[in-house]
Amino acid sequence: MPGQKYANNELVMGRWPGSSLYYEVEVVSFDDTTERYTVKYKDGTELELKESDIKYITSFRSKKRRSGSSSPSRRRSRSRSRSPGRSSKNTQRRSNSQGSEVKDIKKDDILEIKLTPLLRENSVGRHNGDHDIIQKNDGFLTFTQQNFEQEFEENETLVQYSLRPRKEESKMQVMDSKEEKQIEKVPVKTMELELEFGGKIGAFFMIFLLPAAVFYLLWICEQKDASILILPLALPAFESLWDIRVFGVFLLWFFAQALFYLLPIGKVVDGVPLSNGKNLKYRINGFYAFVLTATSVGVSLYYKMGLHYVYDNFLQFAVSATVFSVLLSIYLYIRSHKVSHEELSHCGNSGNFIYDFFMGRELNPRIGTFDLKYFCELRPGLIGWVIINLVMLLAEMKVQNRDMPSLSMILVNSFQLLYVVDALWNEEAILTTMDIVHDGFGFMLAFGDLVWVPFVYSLQAFYLVNHPTEISWFAASAVIALNICGYAIFRGANSQKNAFRRNPNDPKFAHFKTIPTATGKSLLITGWWGLVRHPNYLGDIIMALAWSLPCGFNHILPYFYVIYFTCLLIHREARDERQCKKKYGLAWQKYCQRVRFRIFPYIY
Repeated sequence: MPGQKYANNELVMGRWPGSSLYYEVEVVSFDDTTERYTVKYKDGTELELKESDIKYITSFRSKKRRSGSSSPSRRRSRSRSRSPGRSSKNTQRRSNSQGSEVKDIKKDDILEIKLTPLLRENSVGRHNGDHDIIQKNDGFLTFTQQNFEQEFEENETLVQYSLRPRKEESKMQVMDSKEEKQIEKVPVKTMELELEFGGKIGAFFMIFLLPAAVFYLLWICEQKDASILILPLALPAFESLWDIRVFGVFLLWFFAQALFYLLPIGKVVDGVPLSNGKNLKYRINGFYAFVLTATSVGVSLYYKMGLHYVYDNFLQFAVSATVFSVLLSIYLYIRSHKVSHEELSHCGNSGNFIYDFFMGRELNPRIGTFDLKYFCELRPGLIGWVIINLVMLLAEMKVQNRDMPSLSMILVNSFQLLYVVDALWNEEAILTTMDIVHDGFGFMLAFGDLVWVPFVYSLQAFYLVNHPTEISWFAASAVIALNICGYAIFRGANSQKNAFRRNPNDPKFAHFKTIPTATGKSLLITGWWGLVRHPNYLGDIIMALAWSLPCGFNHILPYFYVIYFTCLLIHREARDERQCKKKYGLAWQKYCQRVRFRIFPYIY
């Protein structure tokens, strides 16, 4: 494996993505796994570049101008247009400002002028609102010829001139090559990857604590006194936790959803460009999978097939899902060592087995066209969440001998059904989330998608089965209004963001204020995104509170979801903050000055 060629803190020339222009940058770090350099431009923007996109500054001084494509007559005409007077056939005479003549120079030693643009600090992706030199082109920046020439005329760039005879140029090339070899021999220590979630120790404990938390919460919900302070006197028997038939039913559910995913229905869209510039294809058919699942459940209810089986073996289903997620994580970790470096996730390659197993090494693991991470993100767990809620509604009627479900159970089912249907209807929006774009697919996401979402997010419905709570229509109306408010913020913010990403020049955004960034994108500072930096998180938290309120105030257990979810989104916001600061540089700092609050207006 080739080592690091350019030293940390070294000034080099970096090619701007999507163009042939090079700018002076500082090497920040080198990732020996992905073999990419993190470089910092003069405006504070940090990007990852391949070694082929970086050159020594000295190599720019040693390059000759090429004019082989021009004819001799055209070269002569260009020389005449650039010089104040004509020269004789073999010599040229030049005068200084005092009129004195300089000695003759042979034609073979004609001085060559070479212009290498080195943009000023504010000329690489300006953040002062100027759009005159920036055009959007497939997510990258291109500079128009007219405005680029205007930059030279207005002295917006620093121009470096090299006036040397051609014989001296060859000597300088030899000196520069020796200088490069000396620099390459300098040993360099790469910057260590910044670990998240408490690092290696935190990842180790979370692998065991997360499943234990799920089993404990489900066990508490089955007790008459659903106090989280109750500790089990003894561990349940193995037979009450594991049943091979339950595991078989879970596998049947998983592969049925996989079959729905493979159906050739729904549109195919491009994902976010990867580090190698490629776009993966994704089939958007989650809503169709939900309709097929709902039809299958409706048929089973019509023929009185026992969905109560899920409630009777609920803890065993949670254990089965956990075992499957562990096996899937092991498979993902093993296969990640057989893929190229370009397919690995930057955040899950620390070299530590436990941490990488938890975070996930491979970014987009696929079996053919079947994307494992994308499939698990929405299908088995999210649709399973709705099915579990329905099972709990039927179980409440049976356990409490009711002719119809309670108003609290109806509210919980309705609110969460709306949330899931919305996510599946707007499935394409998930392609730009941190889970898909940034995080690898390991135990963290596998367990979260297949176990945590369906078995913890359905906690309110499971709680109401054994702890009936009556709610008045007045209180129900207030809770409905709160959920509508949260949903309006959540959906409005996400729709605004997605529409702006698809077409920033849409006339409906004409009155919106934005901050341009060096990546070619702009940051919204009006609308929902001018209220707080993450208005979609604010709507999420408000909806989570509305889901818990129908359960009353006898125990804190139904509020575990909103408490956990608030902590999760605050932590995720901190991760977003670091990523955006690294990606957008000074533009993000300017955005933070304009939009002060992160999630909660005037609070946080």
